[in-house]
Amino acid sequence: MMLAIVGIHTRADSCTGISLTSKDGSNIVARTVEWSSGESPSDYLIIPEGFEKQSMLPDGTRTGMKYTAFYGYVGLASEDYVIEGLNEAGLSAGLFYFPKYGSYPKYNIKEKDQTISDTEFVAWILGNFETVDDVIGALSDINVVATDARAENLHWRVADKYGRQIVIEYVDGIPMVYENRLGVLTNSPGFPWHITNLNDYINLQPGTIGTREFGNISLSSIGNGSGLLGLPGDFTPPSRFVRAAFFQTSAPILDTAEQTVAQAFTILESMTIPIGVQFNDKTKIPNIPTATQWTSVTDMTNNKLYYTTMYNPIIRKFDLNNIDFSSVEYQKHPLDTIKVRPMTDASID
Repeated sequence: MMLAIVGIHTRADSCTGISLTSKDGSNIVARTVEWSSGESPSDYLIIPEGFEKQSMLPDGTRTGMKYTAFYGYVGLASEDYVIEGLNEAGLSAGLFYFPKYGSYPKYNIKEKDQTISDTEFVAWILGNFETVDDVIGALSDINVVATDARAENLHWRVADKYGRQIVIEYVDGIPMVYENRLGVLTNSPGFPWHITNLNDYINLQPGTIGTREFGNISLSSIGNGSGLLGLPGDFTPPSRFVRAAFFQTSAPILDTAEQTVAQAFTILESMTIPIGVQFNDKTKIPNIPTATQWTSVTDMTNNKLYYTTMYNPIIRKFDLNNIDFSSVEYQKHPLDTIKVRPMTDASID
């Protein structure tokens, strides 16, 4: 299989990913996960070292590539498929929906021992590698195929604790690897298109535009933040990419990893999709709080994975430093055990 490396600065319909670095050098990635058609099972998995699995194939049998987790990891999953996760070596990986663009290699039954489902690609990465370079070096040894028609095509973000981040997209059956120096990712079109599209917004800037003379009159901003007039506000992948890029790059660099984790959650709150805006027929709107099912923030430097959900905005944390992956057993638990938004009375003296 050819490998092209290009240097460039229910389904998960609308995912948005960002990246931040704190002054203490901590490297952090964050993302949202959305299913507009309704609620999807959302769980977290604890995968121990030595955990064995065999991939599903397009024919519906689990007779594909066998893979064993050399590294233990924590994964946020749907229907046992890891969507986002962090391993004990500090490697982060996540899948993003990529409809109508790209294509995987044609399935060849003679190569089934090297063939893995696209929905199991994240689990394979987390279980086997420490760095982005390690992942790139192994791509030519496998074939990725689709086994779930609901997912259409996927693309992936991989980031390590050393600050390197890539996007993997299959185009005409070839894995294209893009250096993601910006650290933003959404969905279709392809990653290079999104980077090029940012050039159309070169006029945007943080802050407020000062008073300007316009013919014989003076014009001034009606309110603060006029430097971002023209920033797209819809929820299409191109607009979310532009919005995420400007919110991320204009954010102050904070002192610590924990401060930056909280900052990442705040930035992604602006990407939260309210239920209803994606439906023409109001009678078919699902009865869930929001299309954004959950949001995660990953601190690769300090080996911590955080998440919030549409049912609970409280930030919950996995500290992988406190998990002995050599002895822990496989675990699967729901992200929420109570699916009602918590409310409490305010304190009054």
